[in-house]
Amino acid sequence: MKLTILGNGAGGPFQGRHYTAQVLETGNQMYLIDCGEGTQAQLYHHRIRYDRVKQVFISHLHGDHVFGLVGLLTSLCLKQRETRLQVFSPPGLQELVEHTFRLCGVITPYPLLFEAVDPSAHALVFDNKQVEVWSIPLHHRTPCCGWLFREKIKPRNMRKEAIERYQIPFSDMPNIKAGADWRDASGQSIPNAELTTEPAKPASYAFCSDTAPSEQVVACVQGVDLLYHEATFLREQEAEAHVSFHSTAEQAAHIALKAGVRQLLLGHFSARYRDLAAHLSEAQAVFSNVLVAEEGQVYGVGDGV
Repeated sequence: MKLTILGNGAGGPFQGRHYTAQVLETGNQMYLIDCGEGTQAQLYHHRIRYDRVKQVFISHLHGDHVFGLVGLLTSLCLKQRETRLQVFSPPGLQELVEHTFRLCGVITPYPLLFEAVDPSAHALVFDNKQVEVWSIPLHHRTPCCGWLFREKIKPRNMRKEAIERYQIPFSDMPNIKAGADWRDASGQSIPNAELTTEPAKPASYAFCSDTAPSEQVVACVQGVDLLYHEATFLREQEAEAHVSFHSTAEQAAHIALKAGVRQLLLGHFSARYRDLAAHLSEAQAVFSNVLVAEEGQVYGVGDGV
């Protein structure tokens, strides 16, 4: 998995930051996570081929997470997209987009499917050959859910030298890669361990923005490779964070520690902070493996990157 941060700001395009948006790649699939204002400009700026996106995941309907979607969908019309696009979100997004399209006279040449997700449930919402996506209930001022991406177990890897030594036909390889032993022409059984190597461990990524500290999040993201958790404020603004249903960097670190994640990525920073070094040090006092999300940066997720 690879994660590209397109925006890491909260509330407004201040301090040179953009609104929340990310692209997650796994295998040959690309997923867009949130779509704040200016997202398509960021996609273009960072040379990301967003026409490859087939699924969009929107956490909630606050403008700094969704106001870029109509523009992006309209641009796909101008590009004469034909491939189906699925958009997952809490209820209400379909009404917002379709009403705007009616007023603006937008007609999509591609199938546009809205999938309303129950933001109070931790449930499987999308599934293909490579990945599962689960909703994560978040604790915010409006219905809001995070997204948990889990790669599926990959087939085992064939040993090149074993293929040449035993002259294994291509037609037998799927069963071997699935874990089966193999018999050669003489009937001799060759153990699978001699023919294959272990695949990379499936990677996992959890996106949690916006939310107050939540034990539900802890339960949902146990052991993930990378947790993106909002850190809108510092400890000094904890009272403000509580009122606005956001988190501090310290609180995000406690979530990561309780959930036993491998790495924590902080994001969704308030415009009051120009320098984010304090966010990093505050979180590292609780949980050592912390990064601060940087726009345009690509982060590897899991062992297979």
